[in-house]
Amino acid sequence: MTSPFPLSLQQAIEQLALGNLTSAQLTETALKNIRDTEGEGSLAFTQVYEQWAREQAAASSARRAANKALSPIDGVPISIKDLFDVQGEATTGGSRVLADSPAAAAHAEIVTHLLAAGAVIIGKTNMTEFAYSGLGINPHYGTPANPWDRESRRIPGGSSSGAAVSVSDAMSFGAVGSDTGGSVRIPAAFCGLTGFKPTARRISMAGVLPLSASLDSVGTIAHDVASCVALDAAISGQPLSLTVKDLAAAHFAIPQTLVLDGLDEQVSSAFAAAIAALKQAGAKISEIPLGEISELASINATGGFTALESWAWHKPLIAARADGYDPRVVSRICRGEPLGEKDRVQLVQQRADWQQRISSKVQQYDALLMPTVPFIAPTIAELEADEETYFRVNGAALRNPSVINFLDGCAVSLPCQKSGAAPVGLMVAALPMQDEALMSWALEIERCLKSQDLNL
Repeated sequence: MTSPFPLSLQQAIEQLALGNLTSAQLTETALKNIRDTEGEGSLAFTQVYEQWAREQAAASSARRAANKALSPIDGVPISIKDLFDVQGEATTGGSRVLADSPAAAAHAEIVTHLLAAGAVIIGKTNMTEFAYSGLGINPHYGTPANPWDRESRRIPGGSSSGAAVSVSDAMSFGAVGSDTGGSVRIPAAFCGLTGFKPTARRISMAGVLPLSASLDSVGTIAHDVASCVALDAAISGQPLSLTVKDLAAAHFAIPQTLVLDGLDEQVSSAFAAAIAALKQAGAKISEIPLGEISELASINATGGFTALESWAWHKPLIAARADGYDPRVVSRICRGEPLGEKDRVQLVQQRADWQQRISSKVQQYDALLMPTVPFIAPTIAELEADEETYFRVNGAALRNPSVINFLDGCAVSLPCQKSGAAPVGLMVAALPMQDEALMSWALEIERCLKSQDLNL
């Protein structure tokens, strides 16, 4: 079976800089874990760039030997989600219907950024078909199992399912995914990792297969906050400059509308323990109604931006190949068929008004705190067996994270469970373009939780 890297991405950066490790060593370990027949590599990846990765690693080692590293992550194995263009190959988006589509003429901009930073792109990771679910189940390529309680084969979360498992199973040090309604944060929460969804406009979507242009963002998954920030610096071209924060000076808010409903016992107790630890460290935490959150159900009742914009993109493909889609995906895309420009205009107006009202109520706080997902990861089998359960669980998984996408904000999911317990995510969120402050607070919250042995 695979064994975890002893290092986080940030620690790998440090060891490479010291010359204690080489990119070739890291890359060969990652490739070995991907190939492990008892592991999840065949399910976590749709493409493995074995030869290219070795070439990238060799080039990185030569640069470091000449003291010419391109960036801190030069030589670090990174995975990318199967919706980023790689020049010369079709971008399939976790689907079979695009397998024979034209090859990408150029790399996606984030791929270009990664290569310019010297990262070793190890492969493309599996995902929910066309990113249209928070569960990670894929009937075409299979579903990689959550690292926790693997015998039960629990969902990894989605849509960036393979991204999370690639990190948890030592097949990469960090992963780049997408997040339209939680698709980075949900798998991070379920798999005991850290997932950062930045403000969408910070990272280019050029060369990325879209789900909903109004809500899509590119994010990172790694073992900790520092690692997510280091990877974000490479793909954004806008490195975050973190500052030292003091929890005794913090004022956080916990919304009381919807986001705390239906928590299972594990999530409820882990969230309560995390909040108690922050309070013990001196943080002021207020409970606020934030009733506007309850409006999202009616605003998006006909499918919202996701259905409207995905239908516009998929319409010709569905007309030709509907039977090649996952039925649970195509049924949701088709909700957008009756929607038109009038609906778009209304959604844009409603969103702007909602954002303004939310912002006026939360701008005085350093961050919002809530559980990322209200339950621990269920099994793959129980969701595959029953359609009603699938859609109910999917809606519940997306509920809290999607609030931040509609806000156009930034958020990070931090593991907050006790050692040995099922993974639980604590979501820390902020208003648009407050990424630096958010991740500075996240770094301090992470230190606090670790000191309390809540996520070791």
